[in-house]
Amino acid sequence: MKSFVVKTLINAVAIWVAAWLVGGISLSGGSTGHKVLTAVLVALVFGVVNWIIKPVVKLLSLPLFILTLGLITFVINGLMLWLTSWASGRLSLDFHVDGVWAALLGALIISIVSWGLNLAFGDDD
Repeated sequence: MKSFVVKTLINAVAIWVAAWLVGGISLSGGSTGHKVLTAVLVALVFGVVNWIIKPVVKLLSLPLFILTLGLITFVINGLMLWLTSWASGRLSLDFHVDGVWAALLGALIISIVSWGLNLAFGDDD
């Protein structure tokens, strides 16, 4: 359970950093507390999208993984972030990604920040 909470909080921080750095990603809301809650809820949506949909997409795009030597992963991560933006909009969360390029850059930043924070805080599992 601790691992799930830590990973969700790490993703929330990574999403916040991506929204801060990338102009096409917005994490809006009134107060800082509202933004923090929105970031945590978006991190939960992002986790669900990556848990359910990403494996199916990876399986269907297996030939592209082989052809591009795994570089298609960046595109898939961007599409998962874009899908998270769509799902967040349907759930009335104040998170939006404007376009594919913002999604690709945001996914790259989220991956780097998550990787760094996972190294810093480790995993008990």
